[in-house]
Amino acid sequence: MDPLSQRESGGRRDAGCLPLDFRDHATDCSLFQRTVYEVQQHFGYRYAAPISNLRQRLVVVPPPVHGNQRVLSHRLDVSLPRAHKRIRADRFGNVIVEIAIPEVEEAVDFDVSLIVERPTGQEPHLEAATTQALSIYLLPSALTRPDTALRAVAANLATSGEIGGDLARIVGGWVHRRMSYASERTGVRTTAGQALAAGYGVCQDYAHLMLALCRLLGIPARYVSGHLVGEGGTHAWVEVLHPVPGQGVEILAWDPTHDRPADLRYLTVAVGRDYRDVAPVSGTYFGPHAGWLSTTRHVSMGHAQREIAA
Repeated sequence: MDPLSQRESGGRRDAGCLPLDFRDHATDCSLFQRTVYEVQQHFGYRYAAPISNLRQRLVVVPPPVHGNQRVLSHRLDVSLPRAHKRIRADRFGNVIVEIAIPEVEEAVDFDVSLIVERPTGQEPHLEAATTQALSIYLLPSALTRPDTALRAVAANLATSGEIGGDLARIVGGWVHRRMSYASERTGVRTTAGQALAAGYGVCQDYAHLMLALCRLLGIPARYVSGHLVGEGGTHAWVEVLHPVPGQGVEILAWDPTHDRPADLRYLTVAVGRDYRDVAPVSGTYFGPHAGWLSTTRHVSMGHAQREIAA
């Protein structure tokens, strides 16, 4: 069980906003017509003494539809009977679960079950989006705010002469080569500028750096939180939004951590300007002691086989 970082504000404690660490197994999906994902997640909070007025925010359930991804069923159980649960959509279309619990004596557990499906064919992901909606993903956010070093890198990348999705792939490749993967050396408050200066980080740092550079280059891009089957931890990558006249906006999903498109191994949970918009767990409570968060996750994939012509 990992200790939960805390901060105090008028007696209220931050209930935590942590990356997760798990392990799964990947499968070759190329011969299948449809992929079904089953996700089981557990979040358990433990406290040294009773706490009160817990307000928990969970961003762990995908929207009903995201591209060719469809949620078939979902369930979120809370271990305490007095919990009040409210589900809403935020301005990005994410499913936000807000839970209020008057008192917690010692522990509270949240269990999430999901079944999601998507076809194997990689058709373009198209969305309807207004100019105003696109502009949100052009503006800097708290964790992607540009500094002098980021501006210099963007100016150099602009000399490639590429635009749109092709330029975004160049940015993703540059981030992949520039950064070294290192866990537990950055945190959920590490900015893109700090990650660039350090030269290392985890998937969210790679994503923030790519986002900051894309936005400096005039490319609308958003942070993605989700699951990568076959690797530990919830994962982060980037979606680039490319307007297509008469068709809407085409979405290019790119993973700068691995320098590749996000394929059928990637399951989207939420999108936003940066990690702060889509943190899987966060919240506050009143109490004199810090809490501890433990997590487990299992993702499995099932398939319907393609019919092969004789």
